[in-house]
Amino acid sequence: MALTESFAQLSTQVTDVADGLCAYLDASPSAFHAVDEAAALLTAAGFTEVAETDPTPTDPGRYVVRRGGSLLAWSTAEVGDARSPHTPYRVVGAHTDSPNLRIKPQPDWTRAGWQMLGVEVYGGALTNSWLDRDLGLSGRVTVRDGDAPGGYSHRLWRCDHPILRVSQLAIHLDRGVRSEGLKLNDQTHLAPHWGLGVDRRDFRAWLAEQAGVDPADLLGYDAMTHDLTPARRIGSEGELIASARLDNLATSYAAVRALLHAVEHPSPQSWIPVIVLFDHEEVGSMSERGAQSTFLPAWLERIVLAAGGTREDYWRALAGTVIASGDMAHATHPNYAERHEPEHPILMNGGPVLKVNNNLRYATDALGAAAFALACEQAGVPMQTFVTRSDLPCGSTVGPMTSALTGSTTVDFGAPVLSMHSTREICGTIDQAGYAASLAAFLAPVTS
Repeated sequence: MALTESFAQLSTQVTDVADGLCAYLDASPSAFHAVDEAAALLTAAGFTEVAETDPTPTDPGRYVVRRGGSLLAWSTAEVGDARSPHTPYRVVGAHTDSPNLRIKPQPDWTRAGWQMLGVEVYGGALTNSWLDRDLGLSGRVTVRDGDAPGGYSHRLWRCDHPILRVSQLAIHLDRGVRSEGLKLNDQTHLAPHWGLGVDRRDFRAWLAEQAGVDPADLLGYDAMTHDLTPARRIGSEGELIASARLDNLATSYAAVRALLHAVEHPSPQSWIPVIVLFDHEEVGSMSERGAQSTFLPAWLERIVLAAGGTREDYWRALAGTVIASGDMAHATHPNYAERHEPEHPILMNGGPVLKVNNNLRYATDALGAAAFALACEQAGVPMQTFVTRSDLPCGSTVGPMTSALTGSTTVDFGAPVLSMHSTREICGTIDQAGYAASLAAFLAPVTS
């Protein structure tokens, strides 16, 4: 696979990052699994997991905490005793959730001899991409547990057997689809079938069996579908990666790698490196663990207080903090080039993407742009700039929310991708190595 001159120094990392990303994607069919896998990568590298109900560690070290489908990790080991209570942060943010079909609380029904499941579309899914695919199920369940606080506990589960399918209507029964396009009703056209017969199946009983508990002890569930096709490198030279959930697990994985690199190759720095992976970005982030929650600001304050600081020190730390909000960026589509801003083409394998919107759908301003541009320069990778066409609406990210909650300088960035919000997306293989390298430089600048 040919590398551009500016990417040449990453040649030894391309395969390692690509293989690692594919493994992470396959291990993470839900946000809960993505957090579980990220926590495993961090703890294997010496991070200590902390429960939110426990005291915040006061000793310099490397720590990780999770809240459902969200995760935050930081390291004070590199700053050590030189840390002051108002030491600022460098934060890389991403999100763990992706659009999919989620199972309703009472999902069982039958029609025309088919066993069906009721689903709700989560996020802005390209629903046509869910048709005629082998689908599995995953998520978490809450079960009765007399030894746990509140009398219940939770566990993760996944079923990678092709149990579900949403079948498309044959063209013979909808001739207009060729001329008028496919029109799907979320309520009536997206219900998956999972068997035949007139006797209604019991999804809760099936799920209890999957989770290894008695049906009477199953108290609740978060269940969602996932495509069973594994992540893989494609293209004539393997220059692309095709997978589900690249938006935004590619950024989550790059963030984890960047933090691990930052603590393994410490450099003199005056900030504390942090990563935060949020759930619920695809539906507005307004939850107890979304980007609009207390998760990030509360933990940044707890770290300050654990160092002997005050509320004043916390606000001083935020004033010097820079947040890099990562989400995938639209590569220029060769079949729809007219849908993109003509003076801002985004090339696959062309480097990380600075995302700018003057109506603040992205949080980038000149200060944040400078911080990210310098990180790309330090990493030796090219940087591209994305702007949405002026006659099209612009998407958004966790960046504006974290910026408003903290008052910190924030920059939005991403990596090029096609088919965003499809069941199957593609990104550039070389881009992923450059992505991780630029974030590593953002968290811990390279020194000569």
